[in-house]
This record gives sequence, structure tokens and C-alpha cells, in this order.
Amino acid sequence: MSEAAESMSPAERYAAAAQRRAFAKTELGAFSATVDFPLDPFQKDACRALEAGKGVLVAAPTGAGKTIVGEFAVHLALRQGLKAFYTTPIKALSNQKFAELAAVHGAEKVGLLTGDTTINGEAPVVVMTTEVLRNMLYADSDTLSGLGYVVMDEVHYLADRFRGAVWEEVIIHLPRDVRLVSLSATVSNAEEFGAWLDTVRGETEIIVSEHRPVPLWQHVLVGRELVDLFATRQSFEDLADAHDHDREAGGTEGADDGEPLAHADAAPSGEASVNELTAVNPELVELGRRETQQLYRGRFGHGGRARRREERQRGEKQSARPGRPGEGGQLPGTRASRPQMVQSLERRGLLPAIDFIFSRAGCDAAVQQCLDAGLDLTSPEEKAQITTAVDESATDIPPADLAVLGFWSWRDGLQRGLAAHHAGLLPTFKETVEKLFAAGLVKVVFATETLALGINMPARSVLIEKLEKFNGEAHVDITAGEYTQLTGRAGRRGIDVEGHAVVQWRPGLDPAALAGLASRRTYPLNSSFRPTYNMSINLVAQFGRERARSILESSFAQFQADRSVVGLARQVRSREESLAGYEKAMTCHLGDFAEYSRIRQELSDVEKFASREAGRARRSMTVDSLARLVPGDVVEIGEGRLSGSAVVLTSDTNAREPRPQVLTFDRNVRRIGLHDIDGPVEPVTRIRIPKSFDAKRPKDRRDLAASLRHAVERARIDGTDARTAGRGRRSRRDFAFAGGYQDTERRITELRRQLRSHPCHGCAEREDHARWAERWFRLRRETDRLVSQIQGRTNTIAKTFDRVCEVLESYGCLVKGDAGLEVSAAGQQLRRIYGDKDMLTALSLRGGAFDDVDAAEIAALASILVYQAKREERGLTPKMPSVSLDVAVDVVLREWSQLEDAEEQHSLQRTAEPDFGLVWPIYKWARGRDLQNVLSGTDLAAGDFVRWVRQVIDLLDQLADVPGIEPRLRRLCNEAIGLLRHGVVAYSAVSE
Repeated sequence: MSEAAESMSPAERYAAAAQRRAFAKTELGAFSATVDFPLDPFQKDACRALEAGKGVLVAAPTGAGKTIVGEFAVHLALRQGLKAFYTTPIKALSNQKFAELAAVHGAEKVGLLTGDTTINGEAPVVVMTTEVLRNMLYADSDTLSGLGYVVMDEVHYLADRFRGAVWEEVIIHLPRDVRLVSLSATVSNAEEFGAWLDTVRGETEIIVSEHRPVPLWQHVLVGRELVDLFATRQSFEDLADAHDHDREAGGTEGADDGEPLAHADAAPSGEASVNELTAVNPELVELGRRETQQLYRGRFGHGGRARRREERQRGEKQSARPGRPGEGGQLPGTRASRPQMVQSLERRGLLPAIDFIFSRAGCDAAVQQCLDAGLDLTSPEEKAQITTAVDESATDIPPADLAVLGFWSWRDGLQRGLAAHHAGLLPTFKETVEKLFAAGLVKVVFATETLALGINMPARSVLIEKLEKFNGEAHVDITAGEYTQLTGRAGRRGIDVEGHAVVQWRPGLDPAALAGLASRRTYPLNSSFRPTYNMSINLVAQFGRERARSILESSFAQFQADRSVVGLARQVRSREESLAGYEKAMTCHLGDFAEYSRIRQELSDVEKFASREAGRARRSMTVDSLARLVPGDVVEIGEGRLSGSAVVLTSDTNAREPRPQVLTFDRNVRRIGLHDIDGPVEPVTRIRIPKSFDAKRPKDRRDLAASLRHAVERARIDGTDARTAGRGRRSRRDFAFAGGYQDTERRITELRRQLRSHPCHGCAEREDHARWAERWFRLRRETDRLVSQIQGRTNTIAKTFDRVCEVLESYGCLVKGDAGLEVSAAGQQLRRIYGDKDMLTALSLRGGAFDDVDAAEIAALASILVYQAKREERGLTPKMPSVSLDVAVDVVLREWSQLEDAEEQHSLQRTAEPDFGLVWPIYKWARGRDLQNVLSGTDLAAGDFVRWVRQVIDLLDQLADVPGIEPRLRRLCNEAIGLLRHGVVAYSAVSE
């Protein structure tokens, strides 16, 4: 008997025993008996809510065990004779979860649907990607019959700007009686998301756990030495808890902003304050200071200019040679190579480790660098196990493809405990890496951030080489949420006592900023939802336009917009109260001071407008006058260091800022521009410039300056020169009244008259009233801006939906019927096409692009409706493999151009331009060419190629099921799928 039980009274022991018996009779009790570890409190709370018939949102750190709640939902479904769907954001995670659930419940009870893979799809438990479930809902699939529970793993993925809308579509359209289990990483607005789920799904329990089952320690790798990030040895748990407590208690603003102090302040209460816990290790602060000094001396210190000049002459840069001590601000001994980093982690017992490198090429290079350095992290027994697993994974791969796939170097790396993991890796290889790492056989994985998405690959330590990544458009710093997601992989529950997050020291690393990332768990969940063509037409088909509109207004995007409107409306109300007070303060006993103030305000606005327009007109006419000057014109320069007379040597007709060359009285040759004159310049006379004049010869300049002096004196005596009188000059008066200036002057005169004649003009307290009126007008403008923001955010999703419907109607996909808008035959085809280019695909199909092509050409044509190269990889349109395909591509481009015009007219997001980068590889593959032939001349990795082929197959499968297409086209689509499913595509069991 335990000490706790011995200290209990008999009555307490009896009550505890009764409670245990009652718990054992519940479904949660039965489920707990099948789990080989005690459930955490947050897991029990979530499971109890599910058993009570509620939906749940579980927000917990990576590795905390939130998937237990999803597995309990599966348990409940099977016990109740209902179906359970388990959805994931990526196919690799679906495969992993399928294997886990099949091992627990039996292969006959678990199915898998990932778009291109169907295993036991009518099973009571089906694992699928979220898009598959979305498509089922729109197709009203029979598979949905008997559905009781849906688990949405990694539900925070709805913030993804490319695919996130699918999560919201599923949540909104699931039948109301289906219980939803939403599993999310720790987010800062879980209550807001839960409130929305409660609104659209019914009663939803919000379960938030901040507890990490394995403590996480933060370090910086300086050279080969591991330095603690914080001055006090505290785990991530302590740091985050202190930060949250400080924020709730109204603590320091700096802490809330994620800017920890470099030195700890003593906590008056005797407990460690957030400032103490987040105080940066002084060793790192000093290192940063010395590095800054080194950089300053390198750039501005003694000899720095000469060294930089010498480097420029050699065509070198400091940053190109980071290895030299002291260059680029880097101190000697602060950088380590990748093999040295791995050795440092191994020496401290921190393997297995994941090294996050935000580059595929960087991951592959890291493995090669370690191999070249002779690193070997495995024992002979481990090598034997790895070799067996690797050779089994390659059983179905044709020997001719092994070299193309880089199999032998990949195998060599795995045998030494080293591997890369990224989207460009062949799916079969990637799955093997995941299995070997999970088994503890692979010691170091160099990975891109996709590994942090949910695949079960925990490690003892996580290394991040730099705190910035390329997001597809620019290099940006990683956020606190992304940092938490990446480092969440450190610490294996049940294996490790603690986890370790390590950041490599680099020049320019700010320890305080890193501490801010490491001590906060801010990961706001923001909707990326927007109505698409497919979504809109499916909603109209199922519910009609008005009901569809109201459904979209229930989206999380609109919920967040409405919540922000509540705050804005509160500000408007507050300002309206202030406006009423201002209005009372400016009341005048002589008359309506508000009216007087409006006249005064209008006068001020008109005068400012007139001043701006006058300045604009003055500049325009000044530019025009400079551009009209010709050689020989004598002008007066009234401003700047060149004031006086000058003769034009060369003209300049630059439309933006002409700068003619002149010779001044003191024989200087200069160019004059806007800054040298105070208004339009006009020639006062002209002189002849000799053809032999050379501005570089002092004598020529002296002679011409003398001619200039005589001409100016003669012009002053004689008055205006006759030769310049008829050149169409514009006077200052012409300038002053150009462009409707007279109307503005008349309005100013009229307003001044109204102001003087108003009764309030003679009030003794007029200026006091005027000050209150100015405040009133200023606040009124601010309030009107807030009202405009509210109007812009209200019904934003529904307004976008209306514009999408207008485009659909213009293309005949929606037609007016007796009951409002109805879906036409063309619209029915669009309903079955999913993807970023759904509308373009439907229009191309209707426009005849697929009419005169064979099976291989259809596959190539489908690729341009799927493929999207990275921005830097896009090039010119290549020559098509056949004339038929060339004609088909012209149809697609014509339809895209017209669609883009329609989208621009209706202020909608543009459909991406068709990309031809995959045409030749797909065409060759469909014609039966080998992998080496297909990939030669391209930048495609084998894994990328397989992934894109799978997406092409998915689109062809959709087209084959489109209603109303010709039997010939349906047959060709199925034939094209068969042509693509061979070789590496056929034997790749896992795909992203």
C-alpha cells in the first residue's frame, strides 16, 4: 500500500475504491486499460468531454500526447457501431497513422484514402487527408453514412495560406451530429478558435495544456562548445510559465513583447521573476558585444579602407571567406563545420538529433560533408539492421534506377547513422528514414521544416542552424510559433529525461531576440479562408445562393473579422461620446458655430489645396521651361550658388528633370536644375555660340563669358530682346491662373466673405470655440475612418462570394432559374474539379483543349493545370512535344487570359499562369522512358517528380469522373493514368 493510501482514513479509502470501480465501467476506463502509460490530466479531461457527447479542441505542445484523444474517439466510434475518420494534412502522416491504428484495431477495421491510394475505404475507421474528406462532403458520398466522429490532426494547419481553407470547409459542412475532435499545437488564441467551433459545431470543450512531458533546455552552439542560452538553468516549461504568469499579473511590457532583459532583476517576492528567468547568459551577451566591435573595426578601423579597396580590385568580398579570423565580424572559434557540430552533440550524449536546415540542397550537402569527414555513428549490429531495412525498401526498384536515385550514397549515409529528410526525397526513401530514426538506428537527420508538421520522429535534441528561412517570396525570420514547433521534437517521452534545443551561433545572432523566441509560446491561429470557384458552386448547388452566403458568413475568417469589428465599434462609441462633449464645448450664443467652423475648415482645406496645386503647377512649368531652353539662350538664375546670368551651352529634354548645361559670368561650366531656380525660367536675350567653341578650353570660356556680359548689359539697356518676344513664353501671370486657378481663387474669396458675415465671427470667445471645433473635426475624421474599416470588414467573405458568383454567372456555370441561381451543366462539371486552377481546368475542358490529344498528351496537358514551379525556376514556354498539344496549350492560355481579365474586373485573386515546366518530363514518362532520361536536363528531384505525377494522376482521375464528358475522353484519362503508373511512381508507397 502506498504512503498516500496509508494516510487516508477508511472512509476515504472506500470512496477512492468506489471511484476506481466507477471509472473502470466507463469507456474511458476501458480505453485506459489498453494504454501502457497513465493518462495525463488534459488527456482525461478531453476524453471525458468526448464521452459526454461534446466536441473537443485540444491545444498542447508537440509530443505531449494529444493524439491519445483522437484514438479515444476511434475507440468510441467502434464501441458505438459508428464510423470514425482521422484526417491529416499530409499523406506521409496519413500512412503513419494508418499503420498505427491498423496495429491496434486490426487491418480489416482500418482503411486509408489519400487521393491516389485506396485501402479498405469502407472500413469503420478510415485515415485520410483533409482534402479527401472535403471532396466527399461536396460529392455527398455514401461513405459518409454512419459517420460519428472526425479527428482533425494538426488543425492549426488552417492558417496555411495555400491549403488552410480546406479545414474550415470540412468543419462548416460536416453534419451537425458528427463529433469533431480538433488537435492543435499550442496557440495563443485557442479560446477564440474554440468559441468559433462552439458556434458552428455545437458544444465544444476547450482543453489547453501548456505542460511538456519532457523538460526542454535551450542552448547556443558556439564553435564546438554548448553554452546555455539563459543565465539561470531553467527549462522551457519554467520560462513559459513565468512569462504567462507575468503577463496575467500585468508584468513588464518588455517581457510581453518577447524582448527579454540581458541582466536579471531580483524578484521582490523571493521567487524567480520572468526577467530573471529570461535573462540572457552574460557569456553570450559579451560574445555579441565583442563580435560587434570586431565588425566595426573591420569596416571602419585602421587599414579597413585599404583592405576593402584591395579586395575590390581582386573581386572579393569579406563574406565570401568566412573562415578567416576576424573577417565579417566573426570571432575565431565561434563557427564549427557540420561534422564538428555532430561530434559535439555526440560527445555530450545528445543524439539522436534533428538538424533543421531550411534548404533541400543544404540537407543533402550536410550528409555528404559528414561522410567526407569520415563520421560513423553506428555499431556493427546497428549497421546490419539498417542494411537489411534499406535493402528491403529497394526490392522493387529496378536496378537501372538506383544510380539515378542516388541510392548507394543514401545507403552509405544510413549505414553510418546519417540521413536527409525533405520533400525532394523519394517517398520510399523518406519512409525508410522515418522508420530507422524512430527505431533509434539513424542518429542524425538533416531536415527541412516539413519534418516538424506532425510526423512522429522525436529526438533527444534539435539543432537549428539559422533563424531565417525562405517563405517562397523572401527570406524572413522564423516566428516564435515556428520555433516552438521545430524545437518541440526534442525530448522523447518515456525515453529521455530531458530534451535539448540548440541554435548555432552565427555572426549577427542577437541572443536577446533568441531568448524572446525561446521563452514565448505565441502561435496565433489566423484564418486563410476565402471562397473558391469550386467551393462556391458546390454550396450553391447544395443550399442555394442565399443559404450558401449565410454559411460562408459562419467561417472562422468572418468570425475573426467580426470580433475585430467589435473592438472597432467600441472605439467608435467612445469617440462619439467625445464628439458630443466637443460639440457642447464649442457652442456659441451668437449662432451656429458648427456651421461657422465648417466654413473655416473648408477655407483652410481650399487654401491648402490651392497651395499644393500652385506648387505642382510651378514645378511642372519650371520643368517645361528648362526643357525648352536651347544653346545660346541667356537666362537669369535666381537661386543657389550659381545665381546670376548664364548662357545655355547644351539643351536637355529629359521629361522628369531636365538639366541643361550653362556657362556663368565667372566662366564656370555647370548644369542647372530645379534647385537652382525659383520658378519658370525665360531667356532674356540670345547670343551666338561659335561652332569651334570647346568648353574645356579656358580661352573659349573667357571669350564666351565676355560676350555674355555684353549681351546682358545691352538687354538691360534696350529692354526685352526682339528675337525672344515671339517664342511662346508663358508669364508668371499665365502660370498663376493656369489649370482652373481662377475658380479656386473665386471659391476662396467667397468663403472669406461668408466667414466675415457669419454671426459667430464677432464672438469674443471665437478662438476658444475654434480650438474645440478643430478637435471635433480631427476626431470626426478619425471616427469616420474607423467606420469605414468596420464596413470593409463586415460581410467580407460573403462579398467575395458574391463576386465569385458573378464570374461563374458570366461563364454560364450559374444561370437564373425560378428559385434563383441554379447550376448549369457546365457548372456541374466544375463541381467535380478540385485544385488551385479548378475554374481554368473546367474552361479548358469546355473550350476543347482535350478534344484532339492522345493519352500521353492528355497527361502532359494536365500537368500545366497542376504544376507550379518555384518563382526562380520559371522560364520561357518550351516547344511542345506535338502539334496537337501545341494547339491544346493555346486554348488553355486563351482561357487563362480571359479568366484573369474577369478576375481583375471583379477584384478577385488571380488564377496562377499555366506552368509548362513539367510538360516534357510527364510526356516522356507516359511514353515509357526511364527515370534517368525523364529527369535529365531538369532540376526536378526524384521525390518531387513522383509527387507531381501523383497530382497529375489525381486530376486525371477527377476528369474521368466529370459528368457529361465524352466516353472517349473518359477512356483516354484512365489510359493516361495507366501510362503514368509505372516504375518509381508505382512502387512509391508514400507520397506527400
